[in-house]
Parts: sequence; structure tokens; C-alpha cells
Amino acid sequence: MAASIEKRTSREEHVDTFADDEKKPGFSAQEPGADYSGAVRKTDPEEIKLVRKLDWMIMVSTLCVMYFLNYVDRNAIAQARINDIEEDLGMTGNDFNTAVSILFVGYVLMQIPSNMLITKVKPGMYMSAWMLVWAVVSACTALVQNFAGIVACRFFLGVTEAPFYPGATYMLSTFYTRKEVASRIAMLYCAQILATGFSGLIAAGIFAGLDDVRGLEGWRWLFILEGAATALMALVGFWLLPDTPSTTRWLNERERELAHTRMVKDRPANHGTEGSALEGLKQACRDKRTWLFILMQNFHLSACSFNSFFPTVVRTLGFSDTITLVLTCPPFIFAGAAGILFGWSSGRLHERTWHITVGLTCAIVGFAVAAATLNVPARYVSFFILASGAYSVNSVIIGWASSTLSQTKEKKAVVLAMTNVGGQIGYIYGAYLWPKSDDPRYVIGFSASAAFALASIGCAWFIRVLLIRENRKIRASTSEHVNLKYQHGLYHVGIALVVPNVDDTDDYEHRAKQTDQKYDDVASKEGDEDESGEHTERGDDHPVRAKLCHEPFVGQAANEAADDAGAAQTGLPTRRQLRATTGFN
Repeated sequence: MAASIEKRTSREEHVDTFADDEKKPGFSAQEPGADYSGAVRKTDPEEIKLVRKLDWMIMVSTLCVMYFLNYVDRNAIAQARINDIEEDLGMTGNDFNTAVSILFVGYVLMQIPSNMLITKVKPGMYMSAWMLVWAVVSACTALVQNFAGIVACRFFLGVTEAPFYPGATYMLSTFYTRKEVASRIAMLYCAQILATGFSGLIAAGIFAGLDDVRGLEGWRWLFILEGAATALMALVGFWLLPDTPSTTRWLNERERELAHTRMVKDRPANHGTEGSALEGLKQACRDKRTWLFILMQNFHLSACSFNSFFPTVVRTLGFSDTITLVLTCPPFIFAGAAGILFGWSSGRLHERTWHITVGLTCAIVGFAVAAATLNVPARYVSFFILASGAYSVNSVIIGWASSTLSQTKEKKAVVLAMTNVGGQIGYIYGAYLWPKSDDPRYVIGFSASAAFALASIGCAWFIRVLLIRENRKIRASTSEHVNLKYQHGLYHVGIALVVPNVDDTDDYEHRAKQTDQKYDDVASKEGDEDESGEHTERGDDHPVRAKLCHEPFVGQAANEAADDAGAAQTGLPTRRQLRATTGFN
């Protein structure tokens, strides 16, 4: 079958040919070893040292601490309920549920506009500035005197917290390769899980030591002190949080060069050129896979809606307020460990679907036990199971979406925001699944959470089947020998392998045969793995396979109809648009 050959601009010269792949880090056939993280294979010592420095400065020192405080501030209302905030503010009926839910309305409204902007500004400064603002809003919650006041503060807290998480995941995707990013998102998500647990310990200490000090209730001191800690960390973020690999102040010149170069090499073969934020939104919306990931994340986070009501549920065990808050911590420490394990395992094994299935199945078991019994030991054990199962898969889902839909940085940023927004919508209605009238079993909440977890599993398998079908079609369309026609300049050949200018047609055809042979070798060697449907991560270590995963059918037909269909499916420019912008015929 004759393959279409498309001329490309010189901006794509960074894409390696197969002749270079044997020298390129990340080519699976040449990489039997693994670095300390298990994410990147046979990395040279200089790059290992760089990645460790990035981990310490970005993950440990800044993003994890900032996200920890993000959730501490957000969840303070759950602990405040134990200290009688409802009675102090005259809240009745579902008022508390509304106060929980309204935060996510503001969160959803702000998130996509924020991530459309983050690619056009300095991410480090941008995120730190928003953190300082949300710290002020959180501290001001201590001043409210009625239900209207708490609703207003919660809404604006959602607005100001919204830019952080999708911004953080976008930042990680600009500093870490596609193989590394899943485990780093898992670390970030672990900080959120630990915040949910340790916020109970923090609140227990504040309520025990500061309740009624200077005439202020303990829950008011909780908002004041946690807001102050967040403001302090925001100031640290202005100094430590980087913007891009090539401008990071705490890297030396050689490290900045290496950090930038390794990310350029890691880009998908079809990585687009810089575009507008609006174009990124259009690309994301046109890709049907975006909506599938949004749906999966929505079901997943809907299953996690117990988060804001966890202290209330734990109180049904019958212990004092202080002991209740202390008991909220261990299940989430256990869940944090599970989240790290799942993220590491998923990144190392390049597998998503079974990790999601196993994690959420455990959550379903935990939900069922919690709803079925009031026996104290059995119910408390079920809290460990449901928390670890429900919170173990978020990094897997986000990492899968990030590596699948990363054709341009604008599209990737919008996809991450849309996926997170879709998930957070679950918290809006999820808050009403835990009415006070359902105490002590909370059968409605636990049953709904189990159903949402099952639906999320179904979405994961649907995406898997979809990718299997698409990649089988692509494999069939590229199985015949690629016949080449010589043209001057750069070439976009068949399955989108970009090669440099070749002055000799025979030499160029020889390269094409090498391309065919290397692809066939990899496909036959990996056998069933190639049928997994999860070519997002498997494509990371092979440029042609990455192309097959990320850009089905682009360049496979010479006619304009196929060109338009491919562009609509992937969100990439058509060949006619490329020719118009580059000036080539």
C-alpha cells in the first residue's frame, strides 16, 4: 500500500529516525535496566542525578507541601463540624451539605480558564500567587457569623484553589518524561490523601488547646492557623517553584540544558507546534477520548465523596470528638501508601486498566461492609479498605489521560483541567448523598459510592477496548510494505516518521525498509502486550508505536476527506493547514 508522504517544517528536526533510536534513551529494545524510580530505563548517571534533584526541589519541597495545604484548607469544614460549627452558625437541614458542595461550584467554574492561561504565563509565579489568595480566603472563614457567610467563603475558596492541581500536573508534565510522570502524580496525590488524614490530627490538637481561647471557638482558630501556614508556604513557592526547565534558577546551566533536552526528546512524534489556548480547547473537545476520561474520572471522584464527611462517619463508632478526629488519620495513611504503590506499579508495568479495576473493586468491598454493619471493628477495618481502594487509582487515571492526549502542550493543559473538572463535578452532587437523616449507617452514600466505582471500572475497560480496535486498524493499514516517493526537504512518511532530508532516493527507501523491519520486530516480540490497548504508555518507549497510539490515521490517506477526518479525530492541523502556514506545496 502506498503511503502518503508529507513535507514538514524544520521545526520537527528533533524527532529521531529509527537509525538513531538505538542510541536514544527510552528505546525499549535497548534498555534492560531501570533507574531508581522504575520509570525510565537505562538513564545515564547525569540524568539520574538531575531527576533526583527535580524530585527534591519540585516534589518534596514545594508541590507536595502546597497540595497538602490545599486539601487541609479545603477539608477544614469537615473537622469544624465536629466542633459544632453548624450550631454556631445556625445551620439546619442540608445547610452543611450545601456549604461542602458550593466549594466545588467555584472550583469547576475557574479551572478550565485557569489552565488555558497557565501555558501563557509563568506557572510558578501564577500558582504561588493563587495560593496566597486562597490562604487569605481560608483565614477569613474564621470571621463568618451565619450560613450565608460560610457559603460565600467556601465558594471563593473553590475559585482560588482551582488553579493549583491541574497547574501542578501540567508542571510535572513539563519537567518529567511520560514514563516518569505517573509516579510523580501519585506522589502528589499521596500528599492530598495524607492531608485528609492528618487534618484530623491537626484539628484535634487545635480544638483541645485553643477552644474558647480569647473568646474564639476552636473551629475559628482552625481556619486562622491553617490559613497562616498556607500563606507562609505561598511565599516560599515564589522562590522555589520553577516555570520551565530552561529557566529554573536552582539548576546550573548544564542541568537546565539537560532538563530541556530530555523533554524535547520525550515529546510524541506528532507533538504539535505552539498554538493558542483556544486552539488547545478545540483540540481537546474534538477528541472523543477526552470525554471518556472525563466520564471515568467523574465516576471515580463521585465514589470519593465520603471525603468531606469522613469525620462524621467515623463519629458513628461512638468515641469522643478528640478520639474521632484521631481515628480519621490511619485509614488515609494506609491509602497514601496504596496510592504510591499503585502509581509506581502502573508506571513500571505500563498498565492502567487492571490497576483501576483492582483498586476500585477493593473500594466497592469496603463500601459494602461499611453500609452493612455497625460493628465497630468491622466498620473501622472497612474504612481502611474503602479509602485505600478509592484513592489508589487517581494518579493512574490522570497519568493515562496525560500521556494519551498530549499532542500539544495547550491541548494537554486543557485536557488535564477538563478531566479534573469532570471529576470535581461529582463532589457537587456527591455532598447531598450523605444527609444527616441517614445517620448512622449512611446506606445512601455508601451504596452510591459503590455504584460510581463500578461505573468507573466500566469506563476504563471501554477505553481499553476502543484503543485495541483503533490500533488494530492502524496495524492493518501499515502492515504492507511502505513505498516511498522522493521529495525534497523533510518528510512525513506513512505512520508519521519524520526523517531528515535525503538526497538519494534509494538510501531513503532503505531507511523505510529499516523502519518496517524494526516495527515488525517490536510487534512480534511483544505479542500479546501489543494487544493491550494501552499503547499510551507502551508507545512511550517506541516512536512509531507512540505515533500509532496518539495519532490514528493521520497521513494515511491522500484525499482531503481523510485528511479532515484525521484532523477531527486528533485535534491536529490538516496537511492543507500545514502547507498554508509553512509555505510549502
